[in-house]
Amino acid sequence: MKPFNLDNQFIQELPGDPEKSNHPRSVQGAFWSSVLPRKASAPKLIAHAADMAARLDLSPQDVDDDAFVQLFSGNRPLSGMHPYATCYGGHQFGHWAGQLGDGRAIFLGEVVNKAGERWELQLKGAGLTPYSRGGDGLAVLRSSLREFLCSEAMHHLGIPTTRALSLIATGDTVIRDMFYDGNPQPEAGAVVCRVAPSFIRFGHFELFSKRGELPLLEQLLTFTLSRDFPELSSSTPLNEQRRQWFRTVCERTATLMVEWMRVGFVHGVMNTDNLSILGLTIDYGPYGWIDNLDPTWTPNTTDLPGRRYSYGRQPEVARWNLERLADALTPLMDQADLSEGLKCFDQAYFHHMTTMLAGKFGLQSWQESDGALIETGFSLMHEAEVDMTDFFRRLADLPTGGFTLEPLRHAFYDQGLYQHHHSALSHWLSQLSQRVQTGNTASFNANRSQHMNQINPRFILRNYLAQQAIEAAEKGDYQPIHDLQEVMKTPYEENPAHSQWYGLRPDWAKKKAGCSMLSCSS
Repeated sequence: MKPFNLDNQFIQELPGDPEKSNHPRSVQGAFWSSVLPRKASAPKLIAHAADMAARLDLSPQDVDDDAFVQLFSGNRPLSGMHPYATCYGGHQFGHWAGQLGDGRAIFLGEVVNKAGERWELQLKGAGLTPYSRGGDGLAVLRSSLREFLCSEAMHHLGIPTTRALSLIATGDTVIRDMFYDGNPQPEAGAVVCRVAPSFIRFGHFELFSKRGELPLLEQLLTFTLSRDFPELSSSTPLNEQRRQWFRTVCERTATLMVEWMRVGFVHGVMNTDNLSILGLTIDYGPYGWIDNLDPTWTPNTTDLPGRRYSYGRQPEVARWNLERLADALTPLMDQADLSEGLKCFDQAYFHHMTTMLAGKFGLQSWQESDGALIETGFSLMHEAEVDMTDFFRRLADLPTGGFTLEPLRHAFYDQGLYQHHHSALSHWLSQLSQRVQTGNTASFNANRSQHMNQINPRFILRNYLAQQAIEAAEKGDYQPIHDLQEVMKTPYEENPAHSQWYGLRPDWAKKKAGCSMLSCSS
């Protein structure tokens, strides 16, 4: 396997932890701590993302090399790599949690590829770090597989995300209490290599601000602008650079929320330490996908009963998290600039959300009166337990001027509810049909189905599909993982060969663990 072009700016330019012992503790005055991954007893490559490997300048032969498995299991870092974990804090479920940090993530370093792109390589589940608190730093196969699949599903949907390079079984057993019911069980261990231009989170800034370590806070902000936002000219006055940077963070976060809402993705644990400064989807834990449209649904058992991180509240929580980031930056930036950035979030979210909703419902552009029409549609879909993904694909197939409910019938989970809401939904469809006919140009309507299908995916990584892949993998069958990898590459295309993956959630999955709800240990 060929060597990487390593350029480890984070550990070269930011101060590290002088203590070298690896045990959970409070780390002061440092951004990172040196750690070594735990050695896996029998590492085996289960799956990898070929396109991500290519972006790291790795050939298929490199991936097949045993050195690849040894490296990305954590067994044998390459020369020039100095593995480390980073220090950050965060608000969890609305409350300040203090120091958190990379409790089960270990960085291998920063790679610069031939195209000049910078990628941080991070192993999740590779062992203990000073930030593991009461944990062991390891990960089980089921959670690692879910992270690997969802990272790649989101990428192919066109949603900003961290990537997953590889999924490797360690050959070791990990003890987990999946349901937090006092019944821990041995499970197969695994390691995912996560890849991103930067893993810096809101919580990195929060911790140093909360501790009053303002020189470190300023050092982090300067570093982040220089390495991760090179488009902000260094010739611009410092205050203006920071103003533009915070605006950019707010706008990217707003765009990300719209993208999540578009495809029905629910992150499940939107703590401030789980939001990326680059506006990437990060940390795939107890996530889930909306089947029947329900804005109150959360996949995270820990989020009950408050449902803080439910589907419909995600944009609100994102803004709250940005407010906490603004609080952290107050010692370094003018309050007016921070307030302006938050207003940019509001403006960007409204613009992108209305544009997205117009396209989702087959409207050429947004009109002020569309809000009530679309809100009514969503409300009826919720009450009637309509499958969101299937509904919009079928809606795209309705002929302009002829919207009727019967062709949408398959998108309903309960035919009794279909009959109960038939009249109200038919009336709403006639209103939407009239809006499409009078508000769109003839040329747009001639291609309305294609426009809608570019926004509304045919395939999403439904919770039951991921669970089926997990159950097969736990028996040593990895073919469902590879099948899903192939299907998720073209999520907007209608491929008859993939029809088995397009089905609605089956009845058996409605209440099944892993399909309906998950714990943070998942």
